Amino acid sequence: MADEKPAQHSTKQPEELKKFQRVAVVARHHTDSILDSVLKVEAVLLAAGIDVVIDAETADVLPSGAHKVAPKSDLETMDLVVVVGGDGSLLGYGRDLAASGVPVVGVNRGGLGFLAAVSPDQIDTSFAEILAGDYAIEDHFLLQATVTRKGQTIALQTALNDVVVNPGGPARMMEFALWVDGEYVYDQRSDGLIIASPTGSTAYSLSAGGPIMHPGLDAIVIVPMFPHTLTSRPLVVPGEKVLRLRLLDVVDAEPQMSCDSQVHVELQIGDEVVIEKYAAPLRLLYPPGHSFYQSCRSKLDWGSRLGGQRT
Repeated sequence: MADEKPAQHSTKQPEELKKFQRVAVVARHHTDSILDSVLKVEAVLLAAGIDVVIDAETADVLPSGAHKVAPKSDLETMDLVVVVGGDGSLLGYGRDLAASGVPVVGVNRGGLGFLAAVSPDQIDTSFAEILAGDYAIEDHFLLQATVTRKGQTIALQTALNDVVVNPGGPARMMEFALWVDGEYVYDQRSDGLIIASPTGSTAYSLSAGGPIMHPGLDAIVIVPMFPHTLTSRPLVVPGEKVLRLRLLDVVDAEPQMSCDSQVHVELQIGDEVVIEKYAAPLRLLYPPGHSFYQSCRSKLDWGSRLGGQRT
């Protein structure tokens, strides 16, 4: 078996490390374990001479101390943002920070941790390596979703993982039409449709039978949710394509569009949702040795009963 090579890392010269002199440490949730990791990251960065700020909401619940506080609006001015929590936390901050180009690194205090790659027990080692210039940065593109009603734009949102259109209630079906770059694809009756980026292909899309896509791919996957036909299967299209979905019918339900399962927009019959690649990618920073395939093995339990690591 061929050797597996981790992501290529960029070794920065000392003069290039200036961009990591102002670092924000943020968290969406404030459990004891998350706050412990926030304090540990802060201590490691301060010991390295870094100017560290904590988001205001997290600082309010930390033990008393001389924490430097910054409002959320200041995050776009940072050199690096450290998100402590699960992938859901990183999704939220990622949508907000993509346009600024500020790199983001996650400390995993959640479940799978596909995006938040730093383990809590490796905070000292990982951040020492990152501050020394030993890291990899991957650009993850976002999706932009525009909802129009009678020719007027009523919502404009972004998603790092996926855009989902569904009836908004259990055991309900919806009917919609789909076009790709203006070319008609199909009418469909189903529980909804998932439009996912490569980053989102290991999330909701995967549970609905969608393929796993390498994060480096420039592609979008369209995954029907329980379609009322045996022949409707996930469809992968090039990343530059523009998708348009028109809601045709729904019975006894309140249809909606959701972005990363965190932002929700109510829909009406006749509304159209246009999904396309967002102009700016999220710059995700990873510590040395990060490998997408290793993440799949550990998070998805690939081949765990067939042996250990191969070289």
